[in-house]
Amino acid sequence: MDRLLRFFLRQFIQRGAMTFTTASGAKFTCGDGTGQPVFARFLTSDAERSVLLNPELALGEVYMDGTFVVENASIADALAILMDQPEMLPRWARLQWWLRYLARHIRQFNPRGRAKNNVAHHYDLDGRLYSLFLDSDKQYSCAYFEKPDATLEDAQLAKKRHVAAKLMIGRGDKVLDIGSGWGGLGLYLAETVGADVTGVTLSNEQLQVSNARAGEKNLTHSARFLLEDYRDIPGPFDRIVSVGMFEHVGVDFYDIYFKRCAELLSDDGVMLLHSIGRSEGPDATNPWIAKYIFPGGYIPALSEVMPAIERSGLLVCDIEILRLHYAETLKAWRQRFMARRQEAIELYDERFARMWEFYLASSEMAFRKQNLMNFQIQLAKRQGVVPMTRDYIVREEAKLRGLERGKRPRLQIAGG
Repeated sequence: MDRLLRFFLRQFIQRGAMTFTTASGAKFTCGDGTGQPVFARFLTSDAERSVLLNPELALGEVYMDGTFVVENASIADALAILMDQPEMLPRWARLQWWLRYLARHIRQFNPRGRAKNNVAHHYDLDGRLYSLFLDSDKQYSCAYFEKPDATLEDAQLAKKRHVAAKLMIGRGDKVLDIGSGWGGLGLYLAETVGADVTGVTLSNEQLQVSNARAGEKNLTHSARFLLEDYRDIPGPFDRIVSVGMFEHVGVDFYDIYFKRCAELLSDDGVMLLHSIGRSEGPDATNPWIAKYIFPGGYIPALSEVMPAIERSGLLVCDIEILRLHYAETLKAWRQRFMARRQEAIELYDERFARMWEFYLASSEMAFRKQNLMNFQIQLAKRQGVVPMTRDYIVREEAKLRGLERGKRPRLQIAGG
């Protein structure tokens, strides 16, 4: 086993400096010696065998089980090396990737019942878990770092402002928020801009928090949150926004998604879609993420999204690519989580805490090392609805900053 492990890991790890100790006590070093050395240890031969047989799935599992440990650094430091290699995938794992890729339509098949169950798996966890690492508004999507030294709170507020600016929302406009989370964006639009917001979610936990927050702010008349599928909500709406939900739709449902949005959007309406995306074409969801974190989830390439938009009758007005913003968001989340890790253990257990640590670290490195990004696509039903140049975004953001200063909305979580 030692020889096999040494051969395959040395073949894969060409950059960095990583030293492994096997379960039998043997040591070997991989990489070109650059960067900070990382030392890792396999505690059992079963862990070694699992990683050789199915590395994309097993590495996270053996870390969760405590049979793979990083001795002198963090799992994030180890993943920074492992996910920064010339080849993104070990050669011996390519057959498994092809099998997952061929089966991805089955795994992403998300009819109403399955979609709700997938959402519950992740978003209906104990609400106190998310308070350990999210900002005070519980924004669980990519922040917008206008300055390198921006705090997470500032960057998440900037994200809401940037989204609202592209929507050009007026007082009283009817807004649909598809995948409304814990209500932060919808409440911002209702309180700061004066919009009439309807948010839809499939998470009972998020629904309860959102409506409680609306009640605390006396916004129930202008911000309502429903346990509804976007396919069932009646329209029309002047504006549609969706942040961090599209990753749960599934490739086979993109046509349904955009056609339904086109039906719900008024003729003079504007829609903004904010989603994680791939810069290097279609792929398959990482098996560890699919099993433990986001069942049914998939990060799309723009080449998979654009044909569905074109078939829907919607017009693309603007596309913006946010590079590294999510890497910085995830870094902030990971650091906050690690500072309160013991609380996560008390909520669940050590294995869960390791799982969440691996999730945040691997996600950060996927954006930092493997070219994931976020895209914002602005859509309309006819030409002329959106200004010809992008200068209006700066003007709208400046106007929103003024409204924020005037209102100073409280961004505390109900009960938090």
